[in-house]
Amino acid sequence: MTDLQIRAATAADLDSVLAFWKVAAEGTSISDDRDGVQRLVARDPEALILAERGGELVGTVIAGFDGWRCHLYRLAVHPDRRRQGIGSALLAAAEERFVRLGGRRGDAMVLVRNETGQHAWRAAGYTPEEHWRRWVKHLTP
Repeated sequence: MTDLQIRAATAADLDSVLAFWKVAAEGTSISDDRDGVQRLVARDPEALILAERGGELVGTVIAGFDGWRCHLYRLAVHPDRRRQGIGSALLAAAEERFVRLGGRRGDAMVLVRNETGQHAWRAAGYTPEEHWRRWVKHLTP
């Protein structure tokens, strides 16, 4: 896997990331638009981590740290490239980032219906905490 390149996204990557998520990510988010991803990269330039092989985008993860908690979102690997260690490499990069920033525990948002994703997170050593429930409120119309 020496040809796998892991790097932070730049503003030039936004359109390709959004197109990639349509193919590789499970579900959609209210922030899955150019403005949302642009804000993320502008606010925290190291949060959106990309995996590329031969110049092709093959995986992503968002490793957000707010100074208190480490949050993982959008771990996505192209369907044709799964089970090749790409997700593991992305998670290793995210976890290294968290440790460097002083983070103590990573948590991931995983859709209940995403059985493939749940299997991947378990294989990476993450466990569900069923006693927590996510509460949301949309702030825009």
